[in-house]
Amino acid sequence: MNPERPYLFILCLFLFATGYAQQNPEPLSNFRSKKVSTKLSPIRLDTNSIVPNTFLINGVSNQDYDLDYINALLIWKSTVLPDSVSVSYRAFPFKLNAVTRHFNYDSIRYNFTAEKPFVFSGSQFQNKIIDFGNINYNGSFGRGISFGNSQDAVVNSTLNLQLNGFIGDSLELTAAISDNNIPIQPQGNTQNLSDFDRIYMQIKKKGWQANFGDIDIRQSQNYFLNFYKRLQGASFQTDNHISKNITNSFLASGAIAKGRFTKNVITPLEGNQGPYKLYGANNELYFAVLAGTERVYIDGQLLTRGEDQDYIIDYNTAELTFTVKRLITKDSRIQVEFEYSDRNFLNSMLYANDEVTIKKRLKLSIGAYSNTDAKNSPINQTLSSEQKQFLSGIGNNIDSATYPNEALDTFAVNKILYKKTDTLYNGIHDTIYTYSVNKNDSLYNLSFTNVGLGKGNYTTATGNANGRVFQWVAPVNGVKQGDWDPVVFLITPKKHQIITAAAQYFFNEKSFLKAELAMSDYDVNTFSSKDKGQDKGVAAKVDFVMQKNVLEGIKKGIILQTAFGYEFVQDKFKPLETLRNVEFNRDWGLPFLAPAATENLVNASFQLNDDKNNFVKYQFTNYQRSDQYNGIRNSVENVMDLKGWHFTNKFYITAINSPQQSGNFLRPSVDLYRIFSGLKNVKIGGGYSSENNQQLDKIYDTLMPVSFGFNLWQVYLKSNETKLNRWGITYFTREDKIPLGKNLVTGDRSQNVSLITELLKNENHQFKLNVTYRKLNVINKGYSNQQSDESLLGRAEYAVNEWKGFLTGSVLYELGSGQEQKREYTYLEVPAGQGYYTWNDYNNDGIPQLNEFEIAVFQDQKNGSEFLPLPMNM
Repeated sequence: MNPERPYLFILCLFLFATGYAQQNPEPLSNFRSKKVSTKLSPIRLDTNSIVPNTFLINGVSNQDYDLDYINALLIWKSTVLPDSVSVSYRAFPFKLNAVTRHFNYDSIRYNFTAEKPFVFSGSQFQNKIIDFGNINYNGSFGRGISFGNSQDAVVNSTLNLQLNGFIGDSLELTAAISDNNIPIQPQGNTQNLSDFDRIYMQIKKKGWQANFGDIDIRQSQNYFLNFYKRLQGASFQTDNHISKNITNSFLASGAIAKGRFTKNVITPLEGNQGPYKLYGANNELYFAVLAGTERVYIDGQLLTRGEDQDYIIDYNTAELTFTVKRLITKDSRIQVEFEYSDRNFLNSMLYANDEVTIKKRLKLSIGAYSNTDAKNSPINQTLSSEQKQFLSGIGNNIDSATYPNEALDTFAVNKILYKKTDTLYNGIHDTIYTYSVNKNDSLYNLSFTNVGLGKGNYTTATGNANGRVFQWVAPVNGVKQGDWDPVVFLITPKKHQIITAAAQYFFNEKSFLKAELAMSDYDVNTFSSKDKGQDKGVAAKVDFVMQKNVLEGIKKGIILQTAFGYEFVQDKFKPLETLRNVEFNRDWGLPFLAPAATENLVNASFQLNDDKNNFVKYQFTNYQRSDQYNGIRNSVENVMDLKGWHFTNKFYITAINSPQQSGNFLRPSVDLYRIFSGLKNVKIGGGYSSENNQQLDKIYDTLMPVSFGFNLWQVYLKSNETKLNRWGITYFTREDKIPLGKNLVTGDRSQNVSLITELLKNENHQFKLNVTYRKLNVINKGYSNQQSDESLLGRAEYAVNEWKGFLTGSVLYELGSGQEQKREYTYLEVPAGQGYYTWNDYNNDGIPQLNEFEIAVFQDQKNGSEFLPLPMNM
C-alpha cells in the first residue's frame, strides 16, 4: 500500500477487528484447565479442535500420550501414570473437520414425503479472505509482480473496497477505499469522475455524522465565505433540535489542504481548439490540477466536461482542450477557475460553521475559516537561512522574491555550465554568464527562471548543445529585452483567515431581510513582519427582497418582486474564491483582472411575474471604486409568450466615468422562436445581439484600446428536442468593430454554420453527427494583426449492436485543428539495455551535441551506454 497513507493500514485493521469480533466474540479461547482420568482412553477434551503447541500436562512426558488435534482426542500410551492429571490447552472457535452438507437423509421419511424432501444441515461454507461480520462489502484486493528482460522485478498492489453496515450501537458505517501503489488521477475526458486513490469513511447516527479520509467541503451558505475544497482529514456535522422552535446545525472540519485556488484568463487563437496550458498563481508551469475542481467558462457560460460535451482536461499536465461542440475563435472569452497541487509547505485548513434557526423566521450563522502554510515544514521547497532572511525583508512584495542561484561546479560533458564575464554597455559595467565548454574556466551551474517578457536579461539561445542554453541580451535604453534570469523564485508561506457573521429574517416564505459582515486576514509572507497593515480587510452586504400579489382580489398570479441591495468590499479584503460572476468586470468596461479597489455596489430592482412565467424586470445599479471609477447601469429584461411565439429581450446601458475615461456600454439582445405542432414540433427562431462599448480617453480625446463592438444575427431550425431522433441547423454572422480615432470601424466579418444530428431511436444502430464551418474575412487588415481564415470542425460517431450483443462495434471520426506544445529534448545517459539512442562523437570534441544522437539499430552499436530523450519543457 501507499507508504504515504499509513492510516489506510490502521483503517483496514480497525474494520477487520470490528467485523471479526462481531462474528466471533472469542476467536481463540483463553487457556482452559481441567482434570482428566488416566484410566480412560481415548478422552474427548473439547467439541472443537485444539490449537497446536498449546497443549500442556504437568509431570507427564509427551511420549506417554498421543493427541488428535483435529478431533480433540487424548490417547494414553503408558500405564504407569497417576489416577488423574491436569491438562491445559486453547481451542479454535470451530471444528476443523466439521461436516458440511446441504441435504440430510438421516430419516427415511425425508426420502418419501413430498412435504419436506430434504433439510439443510451443517454450517455454510463461506470463502472470505477478510470477514467483516454483518457489514456488507465488495471490492478487490490484488498483488502482482511484473518483470522483463530490460527491467527489474516490480511489485504492484491494488485495493478497492466498499463497506456499508451497522457497527456497535446503531452506528452506520460507510467506507470506500481505493489505493494503488502509484497514485493515479482520473482522466478528465468524462462527465463523471472516479478517483483511483481515495479513502473515505463515514460514521453516522441519528442527527450527527463524522467523515474521515479524502473529503470534499462545499460551502455556499455565506456570500463572503463561498468555497469548494478537496481535503485529507476529518469533518463532523450535527443537526439538533434545541427546543420546539429552535434548531441548530453545526459543521467543523480539519484537514490537510491538497491544493490552492487560482484563476486563468486564456487568450484564444482563431480556430485553435487546444490544448491550452494553464498556469499557477505564481506562474508555475509544472503542476497537477486537482481532479474535478475546475470550472471552465466561455462567454460567461459554465461548460461541461466530457468528450461528447464541451471540453476535456489533462489534470497531470494542466492542459485544456475544447471539443467540436465549442468552436474556439478569437472572440471567445475563456476563463478557468481551478485548484492545483501546491506542495511547497505543509498546508492545514480549519473550518467551522454554526447556524441557528428560530421559529423558521430568524437565521443566525457564524463561520470561520483558516488556511495556513507551516513555514517551518517545507515539502518541495527547502529554504536556507539566507533565503529566509531575504524573504523576511521583502514584506508583501512577493513578486520580487527572486533569489540569485549559482553554484561552482566541475566540468562534465553532460552538464550545461557557464562562466562569469565582465561586459560594458551604455557606459555601465556588469557581470554576466556565458555558456562555456572550456575545462580551464571557473564554471557555474545555474538555474534560470522565466520572470516574464521584458523583465529579464537572458533569452534561450539556438544551438546544438545537449540541453537548453541561455544567452545574455543587452538592455535597450534601460529596458530589459529578455524573459529569463539566473535566479530561483522563492515561494513564501501564506496565511488566509476569514470570519463571517450573518442574520436573515423572513417576513414570509419569499420575503426576507439579510445582512452579512466579514473580515479577512491574508498574509502573503509569514516570514516577514513588514506591511502587516495591508493584510486585514472587511466586507459587508445587505439584501432586502419582498414579494406581493399586487392585484390580490382582482386577478390572481400577478406577483411584484422588489429587491434592494448594498455591498461594500474593502480593497484589502481577500475572498477565498471569486465573489461575483466571471464577467462582472467586463460588464462594467473593466479588464478581467482589474486591480483591487474599495468597492461600493448599490442595486434596486422591480420584477412583475404572472402565472404563465411571463415577466418584465427593471434594475438600477451603481458601482463605485476607490480609484474614482463610477458606473451607472440601467437594464430591462422581458420574457413573454404571445400566441405561440416565445420572446426574450434584454437591454443594458451603462454610463462609465473616471479621471482617465468616460463612455457608454450598450448591450441589446433579442431572441424569438416558435414551435410548430403541425410540423412535428419543429422549432424555428432567430435572434440579434449587439455590444457597443466606446470608452473615450479624456487626455487624448480618442477611443481607448479597450473599446470594441459587434453585431450578431442568428437564425436556427431545430426538430423536437425531446425525441430520440433529432436534428438542428444554425447560421449566424458576426461583424466585429475596432477603435480608430473617435469611432468604431468594422474590423472583420464571419459566417458560421453548424449542423447537429442524433439518430438514437434504433437501439442496435446509433449515429451522431456534429459539424461546424466558419469563414473569417478581415476587412481592415492595416489595423489588425488577424488574418482571414477558414475553420472546419466535425465529429461523426456510429455504434452497432447486433445479434443480442454477438456483434458490437463503433466508429469515431473527428476533424479539427489544434496545437501541440513545443518540446525541446535533452539526452540522458542510462545503463545499457534501457535506452534507445546511441552517441557518435562525429567532431571528436568529447562533448555530446544534439545532432550526434541516433537510434541504436544493433546491440553492438551501443558501445556500453544508451540514451533516453527527456523533454525540457511542456
